[in-house]
Amino acid sequence: MKISYDSKYNIAYIRLREKTAEIETIHISDELNVDITPDGKIYGIELLNANEQLEITKNGGLVLIDESTGKKAALPV
Repeated sequence: MKISYDSKYNIAYIRLREKTAEIETIHISDELNVDITPDGKIYGIELLNANEQLEITKNGGLVLIDESTGKKAALPV
């Protein structure tokens, strides 16, 4: 999985797998698009207006938490 953030356009993208074929984008809302592969698997999730959806602030970051172990990893943005 790879998470990218473009601060210029305020878009975050969560890529769940490597691209192996053409993808289809499904528009869910004004702030959410989901890309799927021809076999129906989710390729990625695009978050528009990402700083509000992910609560990214100027001095903030992203925290990943493994709910089963409680381990955390903080990543500056």
